[in-house]
Amino acid sequence: MSHVGVGPRAVMRSVAFLTAGVLAVPALAGCSSEDPSGKPLAAQDVAAAARARVADGGTLRWAVDSVPDTLNAFQSDADATTARVAQAVLPSLYRMDERGRPVRNPDYLESAKVVETEPKQVVVYKLNQQAVWSDGREIGAADFAAQWRALSGKDTAYWTARNAGYDRIEKIERGANDLEVKVTFDRPYADWKSLFTPLYPKEVTGTPDAFNDGARRGIEVTAGPFTVKKVDTKADEVVLTGNPRWWGEPAKLDKIVLRAVPRDERVSELVAGELDLAEIDPDTAEQVARAAAPRDAGTGTPLMGPDGTPAPGSGASALPGPQGGSAARALRSWAIANGSDEEAAEEEILAREKRRKAEAKAERRRKALSGFEVRKSLEPAYTQLALNGAEGPLADERVRRAVARALDREKLAEAVLKPLGLPAEPVGSHLALSGQPAYADGSGALGEQDAKEARALLADAGWVPGGPVKKSEDGEKAAGAEKSEDDGDGKKSDGGDEGTYIVGEDGKSGKDGKSGEDGKDGDGKNKDDGEGGREEGEDTGGTDQESGEKHSSGKNTAQGGAPGAYAPKGTAAPAGAAAAPVAKDGKALTLRFVLPSGPGSQALRTVADRISDMLEKIGIGTEITKVPDESYFKDHVASGEYDLALYSWPASAFPATDARPIYAKPVPAADGSLNVAQNYTRVGTDQVDQLFDQAMGTLDEGKARDLLRKADSRIWAAAGSVPLYQRPQLVAARENLANAGAFGFETPVYEDMGFLKKGARGAEASASPAR
Repeated sequence: MSHVGVGPRAVMRSVAFLTAGVLAVPALAGCSSEDPSGKPLAAQDVAAAARARVADGGTLRWAVDSVPDTLNAFQSDADATTARVAQAVLPSLYRMDERGRPVRNPDYLESAKVVETEPKQVVVYKLNQQAVWSDGREIGAADFAAQWRALSGKDTAYWTARNAGYDRIEKIERGANDLEVKVTFDRPYADWKSLFTPLYPKEVTGTPDAFNDGARRGIEVTAGPFTVKKVDTKADEVVLTGNPRWWGEPAKLDKIVLRAVPRDERVSELVAGELDLAEIDPDTAEQVARAAAPRDAGTGTPLMGPDGTPAPGSGASALPGPQGGSAARALRSWAIANGSDEEAAEEEILAREKRRKAEAKAERRRKALSGFEVRKSLEPAYTQLALNGAEGPLADERVRRAVARALDREKLAEAVLKPLGLPAEPVGSHLALSGQPAYADGSGALGEQDAKEARALLADAGWVPGGPVKKSEDGEKAAGAEKSEDDGDGKKSDGGDEGTYIVGEDGKSGKDGKSGEDGKDGDGKNKDDGEGGREEGEDTGGTDQESGEKHSSGKNTAQGGAPGAYAPKGTAAPAGAAAAPVAKDGKALTLRFVLPSGPGSQALRTVADRISDMLEKIGIGTEITKVPDESYFKDHVASGEYDLALYSWPASAFPATDARPIYAKPVPAADGSLNVAQNYTRVGTDQVDQLFDQAMGTLDEGKARDLLRKADSRIWAAAGSVPLYQRPQLVAARENLANAGAFGFETPVYEDMGFLKKGARGAEASASPAR
């Protein structure tokens, strides 16, 4: 996911029963002197440098996921590249700072204040007197008014993605002079700072035709440090060039080329010298780190410590095998090539030539990557486990809470972030991230990880271990969401036919046709199914594709057991052992876990494996289904065709506005369908909606934070989604590229990006790139 900052918020955060009086909300802000918002877990990593140390000129080639279908950030098909372009070429009245808070952008705003609250809220914007559009016209009230009319929702001829906030405006007028804009609201609006970022010229927003079609493939009138030169769909790139009418600090770069490069092709493009900046996956990051590591002067290999571990400060990852292994192999090769067995010698000579070419290629690749470095931080976004509460077992809040309480979120965070050297702390809020004003750990409303309590919740909902399970003649599946015939590669975590567990028949034939314990491992899984749905042939004793974490292969296998034979009542199970599968009404509890199958989704698949193991320990089985990336969200998550799913939401500086559609209680539509907005878990409560509405309508920032924290506690208690970890942000950047990389919370400052002057490496950074 690309960083979008405060940015164009129309690039949306894309991505039940609660008994009144039961929920005990933990103590919130105001009850303690300690600020619960904490600090950001990781700072940005952009090789910050003062502008004086950055050379003028040059082209930055920046990998993006796609060439956008539209440059209008308020349309439904806008994407992260749309947001990036808008940040560089259009006014942003507020930017995101290092703590994810909105701060005034002095290039456009001298001030912005609420000047009246009664009888109506009135905000007066005082614009920078130098602020002009690229055609020379001053930015003014006419632009604000045109954008309000387009986004208010009153004129359906405008094809807008959403109108949050703009629908609360009553009127916009000129203030005391041309540099003042006076906005009057018909209802109080706490998140007024979210409006008019980005601000489009009236030429784009003035009419429905201009709004709908005029800014899809270009923006003729801009007002940022850069302007759009062209959108080239054939070359898959967007070209930005300096704006000659820009009044702020002049852009250091002549040009920024945003190139659409698939994630799995980026390392090849880096090696080929076709990119300067690219967000990358952990495998590519490891390759870049190895290439940049100190080398042995004699062998040219990375300096390593004992047992193949990297030398201190080398930045390299551990290498397999004992030290000196290469020398031993070389000696053996020489002996064979010069031995008496002529046939073996000839084969070895050919093999040595093949290895020599491969080594030469690898060395060229290493040299090409040695000019890059990995810059890392945490994205302003978090990954969550979504539980579909629309139907099936997860429609019961007790089952959802059981699933949530079975998870060791700290271990899940560590699995993803610790191998990358990033802080591995679980996220404690649905509405903000650590360091943001609205953040507080609300997970206490759900309770800590506790397998015993999870099993008790299942039992209370009627799901009991060892219950009778019927296998229907028509092939009826275990409890869980329905699965279409052709929507992915299903892998079951609990073994058995069609995901159905039958008590006393653990030893029946598995996929490989073997009977008895030979077809199962000690956790009741089919060995050839793999652990947690790993793909056939995958080496589970190798390196985790997602994080680089090393793990052992397989589990201990229990021998000598007999189907239907049990230990005496009261005998404790071995630590970490799987619980007996739970069942109800003749069906085992098996949940369909849908995951994307693309090369950039290793993190989600690794986390899903671990979640499946955790759920198995309380008797819940999972059937992992891998589907194509392009259909994952549209055809499965958004349409509700899943029980469990993993996806991410970006953090927002305005959670009262941006998070409400994600957690609002679904309502019936006129056609009888369910209008879920962005609440893809289909879990919501009236209480949460009311708290959001109250937070959105108060101008007391402290009160608004408390209301949001209460809402978050109730979202935790409903257990429709479980925040897991803040997403890692890994970026490969040329070593001499300054003020660009892993931006963290902060909005990029495009005019400060550039290449260091010769001899300026290690220069002292300016205090704040955002000024």
